[in-house]
Amino acid sequence: MNEPRVVVVTGATRGIGRALTDQLVELGHTVIGCGRSPDGIDELTAAYGEPHHFATVDVAVWSEVEAWATTVLSEKSPPDLVINNAGVINRNAPLWEIPVEEFSTVLDTNVGGTANVIRAFLPAMIDNGRGVVVNMSSGWGRSTSPNVAPYCASKFAVEGLTQALSQELPSGLAAVAVSPGVVDTDMLRSCWADSAAACPSPEEWALSATEFLLSLSSRHNGLSLSV
Repeated sequence: MNEPRVVVVTGATRGIGRALTDQLVELGHTVIGCGRSPDGIDELTAAYGEPHHFATVDVAVWSEVEAWATTVLSEKSPPDLVINNAGVINRNAPLWEIPVEEFSTVLDTNVGGTANVIRAFLPAMIDNGRGVVVNMSSGWGRSTSPNVAPYCASKFAVEGLTQALSQELPSGLAAVAVSPGVVDTDMLRSCWADSAAACPSPEEWALSATEFLLSLSSRHNGLSLSV
C-alpha cells in the first residue's frame, strides 16, 4: 500500500472524479475534493467525513478557488498530489456554430480552472518541497476530431501549460499531463451516444488508474502520459 497522501481532486462529484475519490478513500488517502454540484458535495460529505474535505467550487471562478484553498491549507498539510480533473465539453457542432459564451465556458473551465487550482495550491507544495500536479488532458489534446474544436483547443492548451509549468518547478516537484483514455462518462456519451457503453466505466477505470496516478513522482516531470 502507498504511504497515505493528501490528494486534491477537482470535479469530484461525478464521472472520473467521483470514481477516483472513492478509490483514493478506499486506499486510505485523504481527499480534498470540489465540484459545482451542491447535492454532489453533500453526498460526498455524508459518505466520507474527516479527514476528508469537500466543497462546492467552480474552478473557473478564482475567488471561489482561492477561498477553498485558503480554508483547506489552514486545516490540512499541503497536498502531495493535485488532480486537475474538472472539465466540460461543448455540444457537438462545427466551430462557427458554437456561441461565444459556450466557447468561453469550455476554455475558462478546462484551462483557466486548471491554472486557478495550480495558483491556489502550488505555492504551499513548493514550500513543502514536494508534490505532483496532474493536469487531465485527453486524446483530443494530442489529436483532433470535428465538432469538438473548443474542447480540443482547451486540452491542447492544458498540454502546453503543463509543459511550461514543468520547466518552472523547483526540484522535487512535477507537473504531468495525463490522458485518461476512453472512459464511459457523460462527456463521452455527449459525443459517442450509446456506443460509449463499450468503454470501461469510471469505476472500472479507477481500479488501475488510481495506482498509476499515485505512482507519479518528480522523475515524471514534464511528461505527457496516458492511463
